[in-house]
Amino acid sequence: MKIAHLSLLALCLSAACITPAMADQALAQRKACLSCHGVDKAVLGPSLKDVANKYRGQKGMEAKLAEKILKGGGGVWKMPMGPMPAQSQVSSAEARQLSAWVLSLK
Repeated sequence: MKIAHLSLLALCLSAACITPAMADQALAQRKACLSCHGVDKAVLGPSLKDVANKYRGQKGMEAKLAEKILKGGGGVWKMPMGPMPAQSQVSSAEARQLSAWVLSLK
């Protein structure tokens, strides 16, 4: 019984170490972001790493990117599908979480 408890504790601790990045990628998958944006490559929209490289370090960009997620945007990337539509299935909190995750990608 003691071994089972220690194994469960070890599993929980290891999950806690990987949860933040995986949770945000899982959120991006659930909200269909990865239908149009690959993490490493452009699909219908730019890759999320390209977005991070373009905007990382710019003042206020986390909030601006969250707003673009919510309201849509265009004119920045030359993509064949045109501007990104508003994402009504994403809450403000989720948009901020996704924005922070995208900007953390390297």
